[in-house]
Amino acid sequence: MKKIVQYIIIAALLLPSAAHAQFEAARDSVVQLYGVIMTADSLRGIPAVSVMVKGQNRGTITNNQGVFSIVVLKGDQVEFSHVSYKPKTITIPRNLTGNQYSIVQLMVADTVYLPATIIRPRPSAAEFARDFVNTQVPDDDIEIARKNTDAAKRKILMQTLPTSGNEAASRQFQKMANQAYYYGQTPPMNIFSPAAWAEFIQAWKRGDFKKQ
Repeated sequence: MKKIVQYIIIAALLLPSAAHAQFEAARDSVVQLYGVIMTADSLRGIPAVSVMVKGQNRGTITNNQGVFSIVVLKGDQVEFSHVSYKPKTITIPRNLTGNQYSIVQLMVADTVYLPATIIRPRPSAAEFARDFVNTQVPDDDIEIARKNTDAAKRKILMQTLPTSGNEAASRQFQKMANQAYYYGQTPPMNIFSPAAWAEFIQAWKRGDFKKQ
């Protein structure tokens, strides 16, 4: 029993030092990487260069002068990529002294050749109308279009589909505008609004208030 107590006391004394050593080791592996990305031919800063830590879902981009800063670990591989330049990859030295590492990375312009696309207009509006009318549409597509334009289905979609971001933003801005317009006074009540009553009657006739 005494030995168990001694072991517990020794472990309690050693755990803080071990945890402190692990913390110091982890802190020593963190590196602040910063630098500037420049063109190899004219030494101009390249903006909007993607700076990504390889194998991890984190990174940054360079500013208008090509300057960047990101936190990495010793031994990490950092990739620099841009649509107009050849990609580059560097490795943070594992035996780096200190917690800061600065670089000046040069990138070589890359030429991307896209396949040629020729766009020709229709000779005339009459020929376009003729081709549009005579185009053979498969029966399946016609049936899908008929179902999508059905009044009952559109009504169900209007009631069940969630509000989009634009609609939510428009409603919020409209609410803010109404609050600002009636600030300091009592806002009108819809119970006295003929337009609101007309909309209510139309909704009642459509059966909007019936239980589904």
